[in-house]
Amino acid sequence: MTTLKDRLRTDLTAAMKARDELRSSTLRMVLSAVTNAEVAGKSAKVLTDDEVVTVLTSEAKKRREAASAFAEGGRAESAQREEAEAGVIAEYLPEQLTDEEIAAIVAAAVESTGAAGEGMRAMGKVMGVVQKQTKGRADGGAVAAEVKKQLGAS
Repeated sequence: MTTLKDRLRTDLTAAMKARDELRSSTLRMVLSAVTNAEVAGKSAKVLTDDEVVTVLTSEAKKRREAASAFAEGGRAESAQREEAEAGVIAEYLPEQLTDEEIAAIVAAAVESTGAAGEGMRAMGKVMGVVQKQTKGRADGGAVAAEVKKQLGAS
């Protein structure tokens, strides 16, 4: 069974052979971030696929934020580059949840934690349950917004 990191390396080699500059530079950047995460801390370790997904999610978020910053600053070409890089990274992430799926997961978490009557005080409790289920499959901001919406409505 190949790991996600092995797949990234294999795809980097293929992108280099195909002379795909965007894909190869993006994969190099991502592999560098994975390596940095592996050597961070007191001792080096090999990341699991879940930990690699966490790094990929973080890198994709950086690209989306940079793209919106470039777009606001009137640098459309740079924004397009960042969006293209985010698209390459997204290919390695699990399939993203829809808004309806996020809402259903949050509703189930609110019910299971008994947070329905507590309002916003229960946000941390609900987020703890929801984040385990949505890790790498949904943007944290979208999840938090849905939790706020559902807790505020109760």
